[in-house]
Amino acid sequence: QVQLVESGGGLVQAGGSLTLSCAASGTFFGIRTMGWYRQAPGKQRELVATIYSTMSTTYGDSVKGRFTISRDNSKNTVSLQMNSLKPEDTAVYYCHAEGTTSWGKGTLVTVSS
Repeated sequence: QVQLVESGGGLVQAGGSLTLSCAASGTFFGIRTMGWYRQAPGKQRELVATIYSTMSTTYGDSVKGRFTISRDNSKNTVSLQMNSLKPEDTAVYYCHAEGTTSWGKGTLVTVSS
């Protein structure tokens, strides 16, 4: 099983930037597909970005061109660089190991207008 711990959330003004990090424990991190999801109040959890073992990436339409997902397999971490933040990006952000039931507890990002 994989254990995931997110960090880096906080309060930021619209147009600002934040970087989220997810530290993973467990085996085979380097071959796992990792994802960042978010859930805003009253809304369903949505996929933000995915990074594969090949380092290829995919993004949700709402964050394309603004967010960048990356991973460091030597440190078992996956990061989400968020630029040009908007109030609608406000949500709890979760790290997920695809194909497992492993989720972090989430980190809150609040973007003020």
